[in-house]
Amino acid sequence: MDQATYQGIALDADTALALLDWQLEMGCDVPMTDAPIDRFDLPARVAPTAPPLVLEAPSLGAATEPDDLAARLAEAGALAAAAGDLAALAAAQEGFDGIELKKGARNFCFADGNPAARVLILGEAPGDEEDRQGRPFVGRAGQMLDRMFSAIGLARDAVDAERAVYITNVLTWRPPGNRDPSPDEIAVSLPFLRRHIELAQPDLIVLMGNIACQAAIEKRGILRLRGQWVQAFGRPALPMTHPAYLLRNPAAKRDAWGDLLSLQERLESLSV
Repeated sequence: MDQATYQGIALDADTALALLDWQLEMGCDVPMTDAPIDRFDLPARVAPTAPPLVLEAPSLGAATEPDDLAARLAEAGALAAAAGDLAALAAAQEGFDGIELKKGARNFCFADGNPAARVLILGEAPGDEEDRQGRPFVGRAGQMLDRMFSAIGLARDAVDAERAVYITNVLTWRPPGNRDPSPDEIAVSLPFLRRHIELAQPDLIVLMGNIACQAAIEKRGILRLRGQWVQAFGRPALPMTHPAYLLRNPAAKRDAWGDLLSLQERLESLSV
């Protein structure tokens, strides 16, 4: 409808009233003034007045007490030292309440394989599948580990100690979300780990990944450390890349194979 025709329309009272109602619904509730009004120039919004901040002194309950790491370390050391065999050590470590991870984990993961094995494989911490089964290295990384050591004639289920491996982790409880263990968690686990190795008496130790190296030799940087023999817990130890890393980086399997051959050669030299 053009302007001339529109201006020529005669409006009755009902139609005019209906148009005014429509304008009100659309927000046209201010009559025309002499000076133009900038509808986009909104007034500054006044921030609501916040109530005064009241600072209360913290309560003196257990939640605000300083961490008793020294006491937990002493308790872990005493429990570990008192264990006369692996069964007693497992019971003592499982009953130890000085590590918060215990509260969120499903199962205690102590060890797997043959305790009399010449080779002890030290991993990092249980993952989801390990937490479900209560055994270390049983997920995809564990399956890769079994294939790796099978290639040099070693297996966790071997009865003969010469052909067996014994497997444990730095931590026996799963960290939430598979995060890296904290320094405190490693520290309170170390007394049990040292005693574990003393009781198992392996000839050689394989340090699988950064956390194992951090706990055993206080170093990280597995890609620099791997393949170089070191001393850990008073025994020869070989850092290796973790099987989980090999699953993500298949090209690294060649270096891992070289490390396995080095382990095999070292075992043979000790047998002579």
